[in-house]
Amino acid sequence: VQLQASGGGTVEAGGSLRLSCAASGRIRNINIMGWYRQAPGKQRELVADILHGRQTNYADSVKDRFTISMDNYKKTTSLQMDSLKPEDTAVYYCNAKANRFLSGDWGQGTQVTVSS
Repeated sequence: VQLQASGGGTVEAGGSLRLSCAASGRIRNINIMGWYRQAPGKQRELVADILHGRQTNYADSVKDRFTISMDNYKKTTSLQMDSLKPEDTAVYYCNAKANRFLSGDWGQGTQVTVSS
């Protein structure tokens, strides 16, 4: 599976950005798509994921600010990020997998920078 992410960029605090990711290749077994992020000097962390295009899961730090969606047929996902904070600055990675026991496949990463 190959994942192509787009979006990201630089925005002022309080602004919005939208990330998108499309899977290609052997996508039939993808059930979960999600977004992770890694800030400098920190470990990669889950931001949000979505199962079967319906069941969502968010990190506490982004609840009520970020919204994940997924087209379960096309195997695409988007992350709408609102009310961005400087602490949201990180490289964001798209992830796709069959179940939560797997590490899955990763996109190339896209930089999100939020200025104060």
